[in-house]
Amino acid sequence: MTISQPAPAKDHGRAGRDLKAAIASAVVLLGAIGLSLAFWKPAFMFIVAAAVCVAIWELHRGFLAKEIDLPEQPLMVGGVVMVVVAYLWGAPALVTATAVTALVTMLWLLRRGIDGYVMNATASVFALIYVPFLGSFVALLLAEGGRTGAGLDDEGVAGILTFILVTIASDTGGYVAGVLFGKHPMAPVISPKKSWEGFAGSVVFCIAAGIALVVWLLDGDWWVGVALGAIAVVMATLGDLCESVIKRDLGIKDMSQVIPGHGGLMDRLDSLLATIAPIWLLLHYAVF
Repeated sequence: MTISQPAPAKDHGRAGRDLKAAIASAVVLLGAIGLSLAFWKPAFMFIVAAAVCVAIWELHRGFLAKEIDLPEQPLMVGGVVMVVVAYLWGAPALVTATAVTALVTMLWLLRRGIDGYVMNATASVFALIYVPFLGSFVALLLAEGGRTGAGLDDEGVAGILTFILVTIASDTGGYVAGVLFGKHPMAPVISPKKSWEGFAGSVVFCIAAGIALVVWLLDGDWWVGVALGAIAVVMATLGDLCESVIKRDLGIKDMSQVIPGHGGLMDRLDSLLATIAPIWLLLHYAVF
């Protein structure tokens, strides 16, 4: 009797991912985002709310590796509420909703008893800030152009596209330069494939994209584009490294496999979550 052996994992080379699947997934996701922004802005908020719920599910799944049990229900419900109130009523409402969700979550955990309360409550507040609070800045940015418009003539839509594209530029520049020229690891213990050459590529791509997007899409000053690119490349890199540290501490490779070629949703949101708050702050005061 012959026992079949499991197929070896496919080696994707220095890229570290299935490039065809990654591109196909990115096209589908960006297409859905583009259509929602072009025709009906609230539809984009549904996408953001869904992403918050999936990300919390992934964190719950990942944290279980360290026996940390996040309460999904209050975090998901509260996270969706935070996104909605941020879009409808702005930053003060977001702060209030965040505080209320944190308190409700801590009260929810009382039902489980004493053992592990501090650990689970601390991790829950961390997850609350990391995903729905930072993610809600997307709603604040979209609301800059009002709540009924759509298309590129809407400031909020243009701001969202700028935020997404400049963050993609950081990832793309780092990927291309890292694959072609990467020799000197930036943080070998945390993320062995991230190199200083890749970071240099991210800087070039990000600043170029920042200038082009701010000048042509937002009708702003070129120096704002430089600042935007610099902020995006630093925060996106730090966001990626933080996510790598989390996964290494938990002992997992990916948060899940919900996005073919990319891994988990959190593996794609790490840079976006890190960049959105400072980008909103810069655009709010320097452009809009």
